[in-house]
Amino acid sequence: MANKGQCENCTALCCRYFALPIDTPKDKGDYDDIRWFLCHENITVFVEDGDWYININSKCRYLSEKDYSCKIYDNRPRICRGYRHSTCDFVDGEYDYELYFDSAEEFEEYIKTKLNNKGKKKKARKKKPRRH
Repeated sequence: MANKGQCENCTALCCRYFALPIDTPKDKGDYDDIRWFLCHENITVFVEDGDWYININSKCRYLSEKDYSCKIYDNRPRICRGYRHSTCDFVDGEYDYELYFDSAEEFEEYIKTKLNNKGKKKKARKKKPRRH
């Protein structure tokens, strides 16, 4: 059993990142804003169950390097209180995201494909009447 304030999966990612929902991009400007996020270090963007998220990889300053315990456990923020060491949501292995981006260049390629294909349906050719 883990010590108070310590995750049982002591190599877990708990308290080393946070992900926040972002608006689903609708136009070129929205996509470019997301590309700007990805220009920054330790940022990824992913889509899970149709929802878009920005993931910020930044360790909590109160996470002990020695044993991964919380140095302010008894006075931790409300969000942290929702995560007990026995319910850490860490899953070892890779996640199966619908989309995952870790660089602005990769996202730029996605934007080009997405926006070039959007609304570009083949126009139906009008049939010319046959002459008899």
